[in-house]
Amino acid sequence: MKNKISPSILSANFANLQTDIKLIEPYADYLHVDVMDGHFVPNISIGVPVVKALKKITKLPLDVHLMIDNPEKFIEPFANAGADIITVHVEAITDSNIFDKIHALGKKAGISLNPETSSDLITPYFGKVDMVLVMSVNPGFAGQNFIDVTDKIKLIRESFKRDIEVDGGIKLGNIKMVKDAGANVFVSGSGIFKTENPVETIKKMRELING
Repeated sequence: MKNKISPSILSANFANLQTDIKLIEPYADYLHVDVMDGHFVPNISIGVPVVKALKKITKLPLDVHLMIDNPEKFIEPFANAGADIITVHVEAITDSNIFDKIHALGKKAGISLNPETSSDLITPYFGKVDMVLVMSVNPGFAGQNFIDVTDKIKLIRESFKRDIEVDGGIKLGNIKMVKDAGANVFVSGSGIFKTENPVETIKKMRELING
């Protein structure tokens, strides 16, 4: 499986998103878009109009992470806006057919779990999803410190052979450790955009995960 980097725009300059995206675009595999509703997580971020706008300015696949209640209501709007991967939280699922609906719209499907959530809750969905997203912070805010979820990643990797993505506090100092645990898709927001030289940082990340 290819190792991939998915920079999170949550830590980019929202007043000039296009500039920040174009800066890292040649070195990224996906663009991670965190959608928060103020209910499932204690913050509000962006919605369908921003995803639609992003689709017009980048060639990167849009890795859309729905940190929202009732995600089944928003699958189609985000798919139509240009999301390429749609990830929903196991803690928010009320419709077990949600992943079939995502696939029916021609999109890849992901399932996410919070740091304190047992991986046992996502195993019934392994045959239905293209990616598992393991949160390494409690979702809701950018710039948090990494929570060590390497044991959980190792456990999931034993029985899940597709993409395992990790999101939260990923920086140069821990990305190799996370990769060694079995992850192959790495979300980094402040770990890239808040560094002195984001381009050099993402290049170094690439060296670390491919070395």
